[in-house]
Amino acid sequence: MLDIPPRVRVDVDALLAAQIDMGVCDAQARNAPVGKPTTMSAPRLPKVAGIDSTVPAPAHTAGPLAEVAPAPGALIQDRLAGWVSDLTTLHELIERLVRTATLDDGLAELLRAGSALVGARRGMAVLEPADGLGPATTVGLGLAHADLGSIETVPRSATSYGRLLDGLPDPGAHPDLLAEAGLDPRHREVAARLGYAASYALPLDGQVHGQGSGTAGESGTAFGTAGESGTADRLGAVVWLYDEPAEPNERQRHLIGHYVTYAAAHLARLVELQRARTQIATVAEELLPSRLPRVPGVQLAARHRTHPRGGGDWYDALPLPEGALGLAVGSVSGGGPSALAAMGRLRASLRAYAVMEGEDPVAVLSDLELLLRLTEPARTATALFAYAEPGLRKLVLAGAGHTPPLIVGERRTEYVETSLSAPLGMLSCWEAPSVEFSPEPGETVLLYTDGLLRRTGDPMDRAFARLHAAAASVPKADRADPGAIADHVLRTMLPEELDRPAEGEDVVILAARFE
Repeated sequence: MLDIPPRVRVDVDALLAAQIDMGVCDAQARNAPVGKPTTMSAPRLPKVAGIDSTVPAPAHTAGPLAEVAPAPGALIQDRLAGWVSDLTTLHELIERLVRTATLDDGLAELLRAGSALVGARRGMAVLEPADGLGPATTVGLGLAHADLGSIETVPRSATSYGRLLDGLPDPGAHPDLLAEAGLDPRHREVAARLGYAASYALPLDGQVHGQGSGTAGESGTAFGTAGESGTADRLGAVVWLYDEPAEPNERQRHLIGHYVTYAAAHLARLVELQRARTQIATVAEELLPSRLPRVPGVQLAARHRTHPRGGGDWYDALPLPEGALGLAVGSVSGGGPSALAAMGRLRASLRAYAVMEGEDPVAVLSDLELLLRLTEPARTATALFAYAEPGLRKLVLAGAGHTPPLIVGERRTEYVETSLSAPLGMLSCWEAPSVEFSPEPGETVLLYTDGLLRRTGDPMDRAFARLHAAAASVPKADRADPGAIADHVLRTMLPEELDRPAEGEDVVILAARFE
């Protein structure tokens, strides 16, 4: 039996108790004998595959390596990964931008994407084409109309976007407006009131510039300095506002520079498209009645929506002798300026024939058929002409390939049965019997073009059923107003497109309510 001194026994017991309470390694570290070599008490690494890791390495074995710098290949891979990420971001943002079809939507998307790229919360885009032909507009992001009005009270030469619009040099980035020396007092006041402390502005040039004109990181703009890019192609300017002193870094400037380049080219196309739409709509409206006549016994209302390319749908209401009234709707095949011109000639000719022989709608359309075959043999048209006597509440009408009228009243909603006929220009001699009917007091007769039916995208039989249901659902409070009836039919038939330009078809509704 071994004779263990009491002091050693106490130390061993204390060591075991400590191991139980705080773990083996901590207990060994705390109860290491004083004066013993540190190699004796140092924790030993575990053996791996029977090899004692504490055995000194042979002399020919290298010691632990110092920290090695990353290989050049790793740096290149990281940089390529960053480029791929930036290109992916730009691709997604540009895809969203090119899906916009109107200027307001395009400017709003530009502000939204740009704010994400430069890290700003608010901004405004000012569209002001340098050629002076318009359109001119201002769109804000995170700014109310009153805020935009306040910013516009600042002298133009004191703002970044104003200087860019005027072709004056401007750094684009103003990282701390309130601390900027020489800041216009009015600008300082508006900035403090609206709560922005920094701004970053870029010009919108209508022409896509090459990268040789400068980079965003070098000049603060996507196209070099503002003075280098002329104002001939200037569409406007865009500025983002920071709540705190800040400015985009070099990478952000590079991204927003490329994005604004593509955005400006897209906005230039939208400007051209809107100008064309405005011109065509103006011509179309000038070819149609500027106002509807006032004839005792009948109330008139018309709704006309022109196709962006300029369709040939039209309507007319012409006072005739002895208190009569001529009502007409029609459509010319094709689109664009040529269709508009043909529509104007056809409408003017029908007016002349209606004055001479309006009481016989068949004769009016027969003359129109002959004129169309002789003057424009390659074009066809549909037309419906009604000779109305409001005092007698009597209508006589004839149609050439046109949709039948619809009667809307308190006790009935039904189509007028008309004889089938080919469109004008498709027969050697057009002639079809006329139809006579008498609307009840308070009933409204709807004349319309087939664009109203085709715009629904449904087959024609289903489109006719939808039109009938829309007319039957007119509220009683609106049945005394032909304009309200026409609006209700439009809202019901085309709920998502009422406030947008027609895409694909013209729409014409002429409503006549008989008292």
